[in-house]
Amino acid sequence: MSRVALPHDAKAGPTKPEVRAVLLSKLGLTDADHFVEVGSCTGAVTIEAARRAGRVTAVERKESRLETTRKNLAENETTAAVDLRATEAPAGLPDDADALFLGGSRNYEAVLDHAAETGVDRVIMNVSRLEVAGAATEAFRERGLLEDVVQFQVSHGYELAGATSFDSDNPVYMLIGSASEANGKPTSGGQR
Repeated sequence: MSRVALPHDAKAGPTKPEVRAVLLSKLGLTDADHFVEVGSCTGAVTIEAARRAGRVTAVERKESRLETTRKNLAENETTAAVDLRATEAPAGLPDDADALFLGGSRNYEAVLDHAAETGVDRVIMNVSRLEVAGAATEAFRERGLLEDVVQFQVSHGYELAGATSFDSDNPVYMLIGSASEANGKPTSGGQR
């Protein structure tokens, strides 16, 4: 699969490629899945999902960022039908999602309520701030969604005095869960 091209900037960083790789592995998207992203920003995750899932819905509250998603999506080969929605979640979230990703923490409790109510099979939230990670973990637990929390950090090498040293990215906390068992919704085959 080709790399994701992101020539258009959203003034907010995209989910880094290494983080997307772990995210996609945890989501286990298939062409039978309807994937929903809350906060599409640059469109990096939307593009990756549109190469795997059958349908993709991207929700973004800022019209300028949704336009960036639209432009970056046009620069990449994808196979899924993609619906871009300019609204603040949980408004605009479909009721038939198989997998849902929250790339940010705005309104996450209301989004998690929606996921629990509609029985989303795979729910993942990425968090970079420790305090938000703790509160979000508790929110996942309160809704019976939490299956796992993964913390990881990526470092990139650079040359320093003829040798290799490393610069590290911020750690990422990935909260992984599901509402399918609690609501009797059959899973669609994705691996968690």
